[in-house]
Amino acid sequence: MAYNEELAGKVRTALVHQKAVEEKKMMSGLTFMVNGKMCVGILKDELMARIDPDIYEASLQKNGCHEMKFTGKPMKGFVFVSPKGTASKKDLDYWINLALDFNKKAKASKKESNLPSKKS
Repeated sequence: MAYNEELAGKVRTALVHQKAVEEKKMMSGLTFMVNGKMCVGILKDELMARIDPDIYEASLQKNGCHEMKFTGKPMKGFVFVSPKGTASKKDLDYWINLALDFNKKAKASKKESNLPSKKS
């Protein structure tokens, strides 16, 4: 199992009123892009949330929250939340809302062009 389908369904429901939501399979899981920017995702049974780096340290103190370490180092502004931190709708909505709040000011990653580069 790459990601929890039940959790994915709950995230879809929570994002139903958002415009420009796109699902992408990546990082052996599922990522939800909002307005072209990574917002939340699911890896196995955990929720990944892209949150404001200014509240990162305080968020790590919340139930079930821990650092996201894909490269061996913590990625400030990205957290994983275990099932105990997303067990209730209220808890899941808390994390999704944090990610949506940050999404408004987050920068989209640069898209690579498939066009050949021009040389003078």
